[in-house]
Parts: sequence; C-alpha cells; structure tokens
Amino acid sequence: MDFEYIDIHSHLYFPDYENDREAEIQKMKEEKVATISIGTNLETSKKCIELAEKNENIFACVGQHPSDLNHKSIFDREIIHLTENKKVVAIGETGLDYFRLPEDSDKIKKIQKEIFEEHINLSVATGKPLMLHIRPSKNTFDAYLDSLDILENKFKEVGEKLKGNAHFFAGDMGILKRFLDIGFTVSFTGVITFTSDYDEFIKYTPMDKIMSETDSPFVAPVPHRGERNSPLYVKEVVKRMAEIKNLEEGEAKQKLVSNAIEFFNLN
Repeated sequence: MDFEYIDIHSHLYFPDYENDREAEIQKMKEEKVATISIGTNLETSKKCIELAEKNENIFACVGQHPSDLNHKSIFDREIIHLTENKKVVAIGETGLDYFRLPEDSDKIKKIQKEIFEEHINLSVATGKPLMLHIRPSKNTFDAYLDSLDILENKFKEVGEKLKGNAHFFAGDMGILKRFLDIGFTVSFTGVITFTSDYDEFIKYTPMDKIMSETDSPFVAPVPHRGERNSPLYVKEVVKRMAEIKNLEEGEAKQKLVSNAIEFFNLN
C-alpha cells in the first residue's frame, strides 16, 4: 500500500480500542498511516495476524513478552508456525525485563534468557527481525547489558543474519553504540515530545538506523498527553525527530518509511 507514516510498534488489539478499533484503522488508512501490531503471547500474536490480514496498512509481529513469563514458562513452539504467515514481519516482542521481578528472580531471569534465545534463533532462521523489549531494574541498565551480551555472542556466530530493533530505547550512549555496532536499529516514542532526555541519542543515531513508533495505547505525545495513544500520533514523533536532527519534516518522514519498508521487508 501507499503510506506516508509508519508506526513500527503498537497494540491495536488491546481492549483500549474495543469500542472504536475499526474507526481508528479507517482513519489510519485515510491519513496514510501504517503500523506493525506487536504480539505479547500466542493469543495476542494471533490477534495481530487477524488484524493484519484484514487491513493492508497493518503488519504483525509474533512472540512472547518477557514480563509475561513466570517460573513455569517455556517457549511456545506454536509461534514458529505463525511466522509462516506473509503478514508477519518481525519476531517479538522479546527480550529481558527486570523491572518487576518476583522473589525467585534468578530463576525468572534464566527463563527469560532461554526464551529470548529461542526467539533469536527463530529470527535468524526466518530472516524476520527481532522486536526487542528491554527494561532494566530501577536505576540500572542490567537488562540491556545482559541482552547485549547474548546478542553480541550470536552476532559473532551468524553475523548480519542477526537483525533487530530496540523498541522504546532508554539506554545510555554506550548501549546505543553497541546496538549500532551489530547493525540493530533503535526506535523512539512520543516521550521525545515532552522530554529532551533522548535528544543526544537521536542526534547520534544515523538516519538509516532510526525508527518511529508510538507503543500505543501508551505514552501519548504532546499535544495528546493524557489521552489514549494512537498510531495516528506517530506524526508527532516524526515531527519531533526531524526537529532534533535538523531535517525537513518531509525528508524525515520519507526516510523513516523507507527504513521500515527495507528493514521489515514490508510488501
């Protein structure tokens, strides 16, 4: 399809859209906005595929979210079969989430790492990039550091067959450089419209390694703060990125779309 904006990370299947989902998607079509709908488990991954199959401006990402895992969790191998669907363009969201760990945190970390590695292997096997969710414990970068150790070891083994995007990037400059060194992209949300905390990362990241996202229904950008977020609001993210990188908005918009088309093989 012909679209002018791409939100590479949203959750349109969430109950937040229960009353107006179809209207929201129709507005996206009218305003030429596309999105990748991100699964968090087998059930929601199937919902993403269902939405994608019905709408040319929606693509799907399938996987198991690390914060949904518990001490009994295993990799759901049915996800492997979902990747055969042509509308599935990425694997995830997957990664490590140490933000709220239970008492048996060492065991949960081990399970998260094992399931993350299964997603990594699936990504390499299918050629579909990883969609990373990484959230460290408070006042640390621990989950980023552990994730990068796993990814860098895999990169040594398979090289450029390993691809992925660090969604909602919130690391530091050293972590950003490590992602870029293995060819990963990073994406930013509407948070950049109300804080300057990420400006230096956006300035530093080459334009071909950056992506636009909303993480809808969360973190609506200015001027929509306090509202339910929407893939439509990716326009505000693009506008702010262009300002930070001192680019014409049209140029930034075009490059962000071409990045996503190439990286996720959208067709």
